[in-house]
Amino acid sequence: MLLAIDVGNTNSKFAVFDGNKIVAQFRLRTEAKRTADEYAAWLTQLMDLQGFDPHSIKGAILASVVPPVNPHIRRLCETYFKCKLLIVGEPDCELGIKILIDRPQEAGADRLVGVIAGHTKYGGPLITIDFGSATTFDLADKDGNFIGGVFAPGVELTIEAFYLMTARLPRIRVEKPAKVIGKSTVANMQSGIFWGYVGLIESLIRRIRAEYGEPMKVVATGGLAAVFKDEIGLFDAIEPDLMSLGLLEIWRRNSK
Repeated sequence: MLLAIDVGNTNSKFAVFDGNKIVAQFRLRTEAKRTADEYAAWLTQLMDLQGFDPHSIKGAILASVVPPVNPHIRRLCETYFKCKLLIVGEPDCELGIKILIDRPQEAGADRLVGVIAGHTKYGGPLITIDFGSATTFDLADKDGNFIGGVFAPGVELTIEAFYLMTARLPRIRVEKPAKVIGKSTVANMQSGIFWGYVGLIESLIRRIRAEYGEPMKVVATGGLAAVFKDEIGLFDAIEPDLMSLGLLEIWRRNSK
């Protein structure tokens, strides 16, 4: 079995693969100072509850946007699972694609994993949209090479800024309002967030496609992708497990 670990700014996701199939998934809030022992106590107990023997893990791969976490994850894998950890972005990890941007070292591991997963399943040219702490648009050409992208503030980040930077505005949930014109403070905020992001996403997809000059598929991931899918008729697919599938593909490329 393979342990595929995706460490994001907010949450970390641990997926267990048996061949091509995800047989277990676990989530944990990302904490830079969490030790390998703490990870092990949490993860092995959850695996035991689902009937998995930790010794069945024969390989591990990590994509992380929080570098201080990496040494703890490495020790977790080496000490408790007795396997070497492959880390996306390190010299010994082959991606099988070219990074065609001005400063390739700036491409985040999550962005590369996402386009690899999207291109492997859907081909290219391709736009992957990740609704995370940031809303990221990442592009692959027809050969799967990473060619750039766009960053926008994440939906939840915008909501939190509303709350923290104003004296009287409450925290709200992301949901489609009944009408565009709100009749209350909460309805006003929900309309601006929901329809504002619908406009942002549609506009960026169209502008990216126009600038690229060729048809491009669009694959969305992240918890909020499903919230917007019915209003944005430009998604070809929603892949909740896009990062995990990309990590599996990278592991295979390195195993070969």
